Amino acid sequence: MKTDLQMLTSQAEASELSDFQKILLRTNGSITRLLETHLSEPIQLVKLSEYLEKIEPKLPNIRSNQEEKVLTREVLLQGKISCRNFIYANSRIFIDNLEQQFRDKLLNSKTPIGKLWSEQKVETYKEIIDSGKEPANRLSNYFSIDPKENLFFRTYSVFSQKKLTMVITEKFPESYFC
Repeated sequence: MKTDLQMLTSQAEASELSDFQKILLRTNGSITRLLETHLSEPIQLVKLSEYLEKIEPKLPNIRSNQEEKVLTREVLLQGKISCRNFIYANSRIFIDNLEQQFRDKLLNSKTPIGKLWSEQKVETYKEIIDSGKEPANRLSNYFSIDPKENLFFRTYSVFSQKKLTMVITEKFPESYFC
């Protein structure tokens, strides 16, 4: 299996990335805490959309024949002081595979997922399944960049208690964190 940087090198040389860009693309920890440390600013979650649906999963690396309840949500990780958006995230969350207390906190708070994992002491295994860069298009407005400018992205699956709980894609402008 290719590493995330190997996936990315087909689109951009890894040597052209800053150290912090590499960290954001490779980490299996909480991006929120990394941002807070790097930026010396608290990070807040801004929910753009959130809805529950029943689907038959057709996501990469997911094998399931049954219909599942999936919470789809789009959020921004934003500086609490600067109000600048740093990360866009789209999450597909398999609600029935989460513990009730975690599910309730996720649905009823504005706490980033990474902080909830820590607060709730949820053990997770994360596997990066894709990374690269793509034009910002409709997401450009969130970052005040041109739609043709690139965003780096990474998509990873999250497992807890040997169950797939989430598939998350995080994106940030190529021009950030240089």
